[in-house]
Amino acid sequence: MNFYCLICTRSKNGSPLLKNLISYLSRVNVDIKLLVDQESIFNGYKKGLERINPDPQDIIILCHDDIEILSTPEEFKKELLEVLNPEVGFVGPAGTEEFDRPCIWWDHHKWQQGKHSGSIYHYEESQGHYPTVYGPCRQVAVLDGVFLAARAEVLMDIELEKPEIFEGKWDFYDIYYTTQAHLKGYHNKTVEVKMCHYSIGDTSGRESWHKNREAYITKYSSSLPLSISY
Repeated sequence: MNFYCLICTRSKNGSPLLKNLISYLSRVNVDIKLLVDQESIFNGYKKGLERINPDPQDIIILCHDDIEILSTPEEFKKELLEVLNPEVGFVGPAGTEEFDRPCIWWDHHKWQQGKHSGSIYHYEESQGHYPTVYGPCRQVAVLDGVFLAARAEVLMDIELEKPEIFEGKWDFYDIYYTTQAHLKGYHNKTVEVKMCHYSIGDTSGRESWHKNREAYITKYSSSLPLSISY
């Protein structure tokens, strides 16, 4: 079994954060593929998967270029190997077990109801790394796309390229991918992998994000709400 990581980025030289991420992943023998200046994140991931031509049981990581993994390399690899069994689709640090209109996974009303799961760290000079805790790690319907991991056969089983009805080239791919896995019967899960996302998370302010969200609702209206039954 091999580990691969596909990272869409604007620069081959990379930021200090990206260089640090590459160094970390290299220490756990992850084969890293940088996808530079892609037309869209959807098609970047599709081309990346075709480029590596993985075995179905290989583990593929899809992640942003502005994260820092805070778990030890041993904890990181052990967690992914233990969780990614044949029943599991995608895993990541944060998501929600119930997804419905307005189709915003971090919706505060759902958060107050205890529907969200996982945690993600951010950083400020005044306080260093601090976590946003959504809830205990468990099975979820959809996941945030800052970091996703799955066996290659899951990626081969879903559509990776951008749907024609999506106008935005970089928006809602995470919900689109994890929704497909959920509807195919895979179990998406949040995992105990600590990581810091250095972005301020302003994608929901982009017009393209809202257009893709509306297109997603149109496409999956008959399947909503997505939810987990225990």
